[in-house]
Formats: sequence, structure tokens, C-alpha cells
Amino acid sequence: MGLESTQSGRIVIAAVPSSGSTDGAQGRALERSARIINPGGWAVEGERAIATLLGSCVAVCLYDPKLRLAGMNHFLLPTGNRRDINDADVVLHGDYAMDVLRNAMLARGASYKRLVAKAFGGGNVVNSIKMAIGTRNAEFARQWLERERIPLLAEDLGGVWSRKVVLDPVTGHAFCRRSPINQLDAAAVVKAENAYEQALLGQNSGASASGKKIELF
Repeated sequence: MGLESTQSGRIVIAAVPSSGSTDGAQGRALERSARIINPGGWAVEGERAIATLLGSCVAVCLYDPKLRLAGMNHFLLPTGNRRDINDADVVLHGDYAMDVLRNAMLARGASYKRLVAKAFGGGNVVNSIKMAIGTRNAEFARQWLERERIPLLAEDLGGVWSRKVVLDPVTGHAFCRRSPINQLDAAAVVKAENAYEQALLGQNSGASASGKKIELF
């Protein structure tokens, strides 16, 4: 397991199988009460942990260390510039996901000057099309943060991994567990992303982030 320290917390990256470490136990404990977000979703919390499961998607975490306020999004595609984009489609795109997360943080009292970021996902999964999307998602996240002058303190992007991420708003620590893409759980991540994308694009109003809980750690 690797550990990278940052000035507003840390990112703990564990490979599969889990090492059973103290950090792994902390991640599992946080996950049990975490707010789960699905593709196209976002959340801002001051106490409750936020968690998600990623394949080619990317999740960006924003944090105000003074206020101890954290937010996370989960997007499937980098940008949506088509004229015929609809309300169900727009939530899938990174440009919308980043704008809405930043604005939600500011609405809760966060200071723009204090915002810092961590980013996860963008795995090269399944086929050449999905690989291209994962890479584009990761690059979009980096470019958006650079353009907005929000420091990217840590990242775990790209590679042949699916990822399970838990963000702790109290400390700013992020726990990321990797799974090789050829494992059954990684294949399930890709299937879930595709199914959720189709549900949103089909304007299925029954799709909800409050569905079955995902076991992360």
C-alpha cells in the first residue's frame, strides 16, 4: 500500500487484495455510513463521508480545509457541447459536474481561495472506446482545475484499474482502493456505469443515488 501526504489531508491507495491495515479499517468504517453517489451525481458534506465506485468515470473531490467542508462528483464524459443536449444528458458531463460541485461548495460557505482538489478514476477499461473516454475524463479534470486555479493536491488517474473512493470531510483524507479491470467486481463497475448512463439518457426518473449500497472496502 502506498501513502502520499498532502497539506490538507492525505490519499491512501490500497491495491487488491486489501492489506488489512489501519488505513483500510478506517476506510471501511467510513464507508458503512457514507453517502453513496452514482454516475451523474454529486454531494457536499461537512461530517458524513462521501463514497463512489469508478471505472472510466472520474470523481473530483473539492475541500475547504478551514471550514472542513468536502464535496465529490462523478462524471462519465468530459464535455457536452452538442446543441441537442438535454437535461438527462447534461448531468453525465464533466463541465456540468465541476460547475455544480464548485457552486454547491460556495453556497455552503466555502472560500474559493481555500479550495483544494483530489481526483480519481479515468481507468482504461474494456475496449479502445472506453480507454479513450477514461483518458479524456482524466485530462478534462486536470485542465478544469488548472483553468479555475484550484490546486490539485493529489490524484490517482488512469491505469488498468477500477477504483473505490471514500472521502472524509472531517480530515480531508481520501481512501482509494484499486481493483484490476479483469476482476469480476471491476467488470461489474463498467456494467453499472453503462446501465446508469443509459437510464439517464433514457430520462428514467426512477434512477436514484439512494439505491443498493455499494460495499467499498
